[in-house]
Amino acid sequence: GEKIMQYMGSKNRIAKHILPIMIAERKPDQWWVEPFVGGANMIDKVKGKRIGNDNHRYLIALHKALQSGYIPPTEIDKDMYYEIKSNQEKYSDELVGFVGFLCSFGGKWWGGYAANKKGNNYADRGSRVLTKQAKSFNGIVFKCGSYLEMDIPPNSLIYCDPPYEGTTAYKGGFNHGVFWQWCREKAAEGHIVFVSEYNAPVDFECVKEIEHKTILDKNRQYKRVEKLFRCKA
Repeated sequence: GEKIMQYMGSKNRIAKHILPIMIAERKPDQWWVEPFVGGANMIDKVKGKRIGNDNHRYLIALHKALQSGYIPPTEIDKDMYYEIKSNQEKYSDELVGFVGFLCSFGGKWWGGYAANKKGNNYADRGSRVLTKQAKSFNGIVFKCGSYLEMDIPPNSLIYCDPPYEGTTAYKGGFNHGVFWQWCREKAAEGHIVFVSEYNAPVDFECVKEIEHKTILDKNRQYKRVEKLFRCKA
C-alpha cells in the first residue's frame, strides 16, 4: 500500500540526541546518505555532501520543488483538500505532496483534513515551516526510489530511519528481514551504517536511547524508547 509518513517533523525532537554521535564518526568529505529521508528533518541539520532518498514520489517532488524556491499555498480549504485528494493527476506532484501531508491530520498521508476548534490554518503554518526549512536544502541530492536500488557512493555514512517494525501503516509493505540484511551488506562494503529503530538484531549495537511520547491518534499517547543502532560489521 501507499507509504504513510507519520509526522513530517518526527525526527526534529531526537536529532539533537543522535546527530552528534553520527557526526563524530563522519570523515571529512564523506557522503551522508539517507535511504528513508522522510520529512528531511535530520538531513537538513547536516552539512556537506548529502543524498536524501525516499520511495514516496510526491514527498520527493515537494522537497525538490522547495529546493528550487517553491512556496506552498497558505490557504487550502476542506473542499480543495478533497478535490486534490480525488484528482491527484490533475495537480503538480509538489502540491499533492504538500496537501497530502501538511494539510492532513497528524501529518499522515491523506489522513483527513486537518482542522481544530481554534481554527488553526494548517496550510499557512505548513507553508511557513517548509519555506524556512528549504533554506537548509541547498546541495542535498534528492532521489526517489527503493532503498534497495540506491546507488551509494563508496565509503558513505548511511543513516536509516525505516518504517518501524510492528507499525500498522506498513503491514506487508516493508520487509524488515530484507532491510537488516541490506544494512549488513552495506557495512561489509565499507559504509558506516546507523539505524533508528526500537529494536534490532544482535549484530547491531545500540549507541543511544531516547525516550519520547508518541501520539497514535487523537485519543492515545504512549511512551516509547527510540534507539540508535550501529551495524557492527
